[in-house]
Amino acid sequence: MSRQILVIKLSALGDFIQATGPMKAIRAAHPDAQITLLTTRPYAAMAKATGWFDAVWSDGRPEWSDLPAVARLMMRLRGASFDRVYDLQTQSRTVRYFQLLWPRRPLWSGNAPGASHRYAGEARDRLHIQDSQREQLRIAGIAPVGPPDIGWMTGDAGRFGLPSPYALLAPGGAPHRPAKRWPAERFGALAVALLGQGITPAVLGHGEGEAALAATILAAAPGAVSLVGRTSFGDIADLARGAALVVGNDTGPVHIAVAAGAPAVVLFSADSNPDLSAPRAVRPDQPVTILREMDLCDLAAERVTRAALGLLSG
Repeated sequence: MSRQILVIKLSALGDFIQATGPMKAIRAAHPDAQITLLTTRPYAAMAKATGWFDAVWSDGRPEWSDLPAVARLMMRLRGASFDRVYDLQTQSRTVRYFQLLWPRRPLWSGNAPGASHRYAGEARDRLHIQDSQREQLRIAGIAPVGPPDIGWMTGDAGRFGLPSPYALLAPGGAPHRPAKRWPAERFGALAVALLGQGITPAVLGHGEGEAALAATILAAAPGAVSLVGRTSFGDIADLARGAALVVGNDTGPVHIAVAAGAPAVVLFSADSNPDLSAPRAVRPDQPVTILREMDLCDLAAERVTRAALGLLSG
């Protein structure tokens, strides 16, 4: 039986949340093993909080141009003498890690050519990430694999004093991918509609750019509340557990909210494919609606408002 196991999941936030089901399944399949997660610094604290890993390494993505850092990582991987690796990142970087471990490679679950438990090909690339990772682990001998599980992610929603009922709005997203953002003015129109239904909109986000988005929303809907810069990931999960609704772009906080069980409307553009990566309900009675326009500027406020109010009334 494998005693030293490595799991690789480097980023991003939404992908990390989607991978919590497989991570939990790996721990259940190897209850007595020493399991290490290789990740990056933004996700190290979350990984430790899961309770599924005995060690968390946060140096998983050195720049290829930084040869000393790459060498240190490879020496660390070799020195740990892992019996088995579950590569949940399955990108060219982690394929390269497998190649660099020659000639003494561990059993390897992933898409690397030559891996002992290889899962690759066009069929894999057409599957939703949760289905793909479920099949990957099946090939490696692990089943069943459940949905995302963030029961370990806790915060303090009460400290924000939001009146009930409330809805969470997530108008932001990665700064380098502005096409994934629905216009803030339309979030403002949605906030007005929610206030008309007696629901307080609370705007999530961080940083100056997302504070500006919140300001635009609050200018249109003065009864809304800005939580920008005030919430941890745990707070977002805790807020989502009590929310009447979540509406947001394809961004990490929305993935947290859906994994926490909140009803949600999630907005997609051409920049990401919901068939491959949309957050999915984690319980049978949880409504999650996906709306997609190739250009989110073409997504009318009325369409999103109808979908949001439909979830509230349904």
